[in-house]
Amino acid sequence: MFTGIRRSGRSVNVWPGYVDALAALLMVVIFVLLIFTLAQFLLRQVVSEQETELDSLHEHMATLIEQLGLERERGANLEGEMVRLSDILAVLTTEKQALAALVGEQREVLESERQLSAEARAEVALLNRRIAELREQLQIIGQALELAETEKQAQAEQIKDLGKRLNIELARRVNELQRYRSEFFGKMRDALGDNPDLRVEGDRFVFQSELLFASGSAELGAAGKAQLARLARTLLELSSRIPENVDWILRVDGHTDMIPLMGSGTFASNWELSTARALSVVQHLAGEGIPPQRMAAAGFGEHRPIDPGVGADANRRNRRIEIKLTTP
Repeated sequence: MFTGIRRSGRSVNVWPGYVDALAALLMVVIFVLLIFTLAQFLLRQVVSEQETELDSLHEHMATLIEQLGLERERGANLEGEMVRLSDILAVLTTEKQALAALVGEQREVLESERQLSAEARAEVALLNRRIAELREQLQIIGQALELAETEKQAQAEQIKDLGKRLNIELARRVNELQRYRSEFFGKMRDALGDNPDLRVEGDRFVFQSELLFASGSAELGAAGKAQLARLARTLLELSSRIPENVDWILRVDGHTDMIPLMGSGTFASNWELSTARALSVVQHLAGEGIPPQRMAAAGFGEHRPIDPGVGADANRRNRRIEIKLTTP
């Protein structure tokens, strides 16, 4: 073991110093180890505390992440609500503009009304004066109406009396005409004799068409003209004794059967044929001296049969000329 150093021929003992150095070094090492151990202990506590804090931070971050999700959902809902509110705001803005325009119009109307109020008051005053005048006129008219109603009642009584007198006069004239009609019928029966083609139906003479016309024709035959001449003479003799105040006409009605006209003849229908035959009789009687204003002609075709049958006898009875002395 090295125990000393020789220097300048003398031995020097260095062990105590070396031991002291080792001891000091050992103490330093021990101190360092203590410091290291203490540092490890403190570091472990710090790390443990930091881990605890880190766990807390993780939990807090999880909570924050969950809250962030909720906030995002809430944000989406808020965005939808904002869109809806924006639409409502747009509608309200439009309505506000419309209301503003309406208010402007109303202001203009109010201004116009203010300007017209003076003129309106003047017109109202004028209308009131006119209403008062109209009331006075209505009062006068009411009095006139009362007077007119009184006169109307008096006239109604007069008209009623005149109506009674007129009915009496008409009845008298009808009775008087009935007397001449009866005389006319009696003389016609004597003049025309017993002819099966001439008969009396109620208040009229009935000539069978075959006595006056050929089939489908409106031209009078010789036998028909002779019969009508006798009728005209009798009527002229009787009419000379009928008073002027008794109005009368000789009515001539044409009738046919229900058989339609065939072919392209002169007449398109039985109606036209019956009318033409009635006119032929009237024109012939006018030629015999009967005044035209005392005669009337009408055609009824097949529409007013006197026999509802469908055989040959019914058709023959329905083909006829009726002559009636009556009032207009």
